[in-house]
Amino acid sequence: KPSQAKPSQAKPSQAKPSERITENLVRDTLRSLGYRKPNNGITIEEQKSEIASIKSLLSRASKNSKGHFGYPEFIISCRKDTSFLIVFECKPDIRKHESPSHDRPVEFAVDGVLHYARHLSAHFTVVAVAVSGSTTETLRVSNYLVPSGTTDVKALVNEAGAVVSEIIPFDDYYRLASFDPDVADKRHSDLLAFSRDLHEFIWARAKVSEEDKPLLVSGTLIALMNQPFMKTFEALGAEDLQEAWLNAIRKELDRADIPQAKKDTMLQPYSMVAAHPNLGKPDSKTAREYPDGVFKEIIARICVNVWPYINVYHDFDVVGQFYGEFLKYTAGDKKALGIVLTPRHVAELFSLLANVGPHSKVLDICAGTGGFLISAMQQMLRKAVTEKERTDIRKNRLIGIENSPKMFALAVSNMILRGDGKANLHQSSCFDEDILRAIRKLRPTVGMLNPPYAQSKSDAGLHELYFVGKMLDCLTVGSVGIAIVPMSCAISPNPVREALMRHHTLDAVMSMPQELFYPVGVVTCIMVWIAGRPHAVSDRKTWFGYWRDDGFVKTKHKGRIDLYGRWPAIRDRWVEMYRNREVHPGQSVSMAVGAEDEWCAEAYMETDYSTITQADFERELRKYVVFRIMNQPGLREDADDAAE
Repeated sequence: KPSQAKPSQAKPSQAKPSERITENLVRDTLRSLGYRKPNNGITIEEQKSEIASIKSLLSRASKNSKGHFGYPEFIISCRKDTSFLIVFECKPDIRKHESPSHDRPVEFAVDGVLHYARHLSAHFTVVAVAVSGSTTETLRVSNYLVPSGTTDVKALVNEAGAVVSEIIPFDDYYRLASFDPDVADKRHSDLLAFSRDLHEFIWARAKVSEEDKPLLVSGTLIALMNQPFMKTFEALGAEDLQEAWLNAIRKELDRADIPQAKKDTMLQPYSMVAAHPNLGKPDSKTAREYPDGVFKEIIARICVNVWPYINVYHDFDVVGQFYGEFLKYTAGDKKALGIVLTPRHVAELFSLLANVGPHSKVLDICAGTGGFLISAMQQMLRKAVTEKERTDIRKNRLIGIENSPKMFALAVSNMILRGDGKANLHQSSCFDEDILRAIRKLRPTVGMLNPPYAQSKSDAGLHELYFVGKMLDCLTVGSVGIAIVPMSCAISPNPVREALMRHHTLDAVMSMPQELFYPVGVVTCIMVWIAGRPHAVSDRKTWFGYWRDDGFVKTKHKGRIDLYGRWPAIRDRWVEMYRNREVHPGQSVSMAVGAEDEWCAEAYMETDYSTITQADFERELRKYVVFRIMNQPGLREDADDAAE
């Protein structure tokens, strides 16, 4: 009797000869691209899987009405990120590559691989690869991405936006998948949820201070880079774990070839964390729940929930995410501390406004945890074509200064975790002339800045515009410098404004949402400057944007978020308006201004009367009447008499 097995059930040796040829072509390609190199952490399974979750998901993935259990031709997984898969479906006849509606999974390669991918995406981010043809010359390849938690199918595209139409190395599949917005949003959402849980656990069990909690996270991530520590920390006793943790950090800093002075600066705050008494041997109460100590539990949770992000994705400020989340619980007024962290989507906006690319050299003189540098790196890597360019970006094109030793440790850790042990980060004041001379020699071409916000305007030495001036002085002539500062810098007289215009051009100012930094109550604007070209010499108008609505809304547990997915369209429109210097009533205006003028759209913008409704008119009229009554004694007395 002929075999009754379906093609998806057959072992490789049972496959039809023509189909085996296609599979052999794929095997040869995978081998040539390094998929089968020893000790690379990549596993290739053919028409089966030993991974329990894959078995479970595919048990419901029959491609026909008879309910037969099937597998793709190849399932590729990787030890460094167990939530990512590549699956292949092969057909020998290129006429069977895909159907018009993608609804015939038994007969067509694309239809079949997407069928499997949609089932697997319940737990995995899946790259689905359809291959048809029986010779190298005729081989046809289609690549798709199905983000975890969705059944949405997208064509896989490269950094330039071109559809990928060949089999590519594993790391390239990985990188392109990580840049997908849906994948990034899911990753960020998961990390946000875990950061809240970790805060509660550290606070309740270890009583580590708010400023030391981010160091605990970043130090643990550095320690987990050390393979001996990664493999042995679960076997260590509580009394040995603190020393092993610090030694692992020290070894990774040595391996990263960091200068000794920088290394000593970093190790000091980590040494203080390692010596925290509540992270040592547990007391009798804690030992009942965590016999190996709270520190081991913290490390284990970070290893499972955060390490995959660091080990794989280099596209956003993971340490800064924890810093921002932990900061929410700091007692007191955060603005009084001068701490106003840049929202992630604003850091992204800066990189787009500056139009950074592989040849940009980005400077942040108040680097904090490195959020601007990491956002810029992401945009630069998107546009990079070669591995040489990507390496150059990480090693040479990100420059930062941070004064706080603890924040500096976080920033350097962030860059090390991205494979950049020689990042041009300096622990110093951005007013130190020796440091500034060294920075100028590096010839940065883009400046990004969120300066410390002054605690008192009577202390001119802390005025935010002084920081802006120092940033601009470091840039090459004609470079773009972007800063987000309090709105008072744009509307309140200050001698620094005249000094800035004497040496640089005020290119644009954008009024930002009033609750952008919620829960910190500071209203801000973005200033864009052209470095080294006096405003009077440029003799150009300044473009003002009224960017008060970024689409974000306040939520009970997550703060301000893009709940309705409006931000991407708003972001793209803002960037387009700025680049083309578009003028629209109620949205933007172009005006010649000097140091004594107000630098905000509200002062010059035309009202867009087409958007005003009857309800708007009545509301404003009522407000005006109330204002007149409350501020004119005669009118108030008449109103009181009428009421009587």
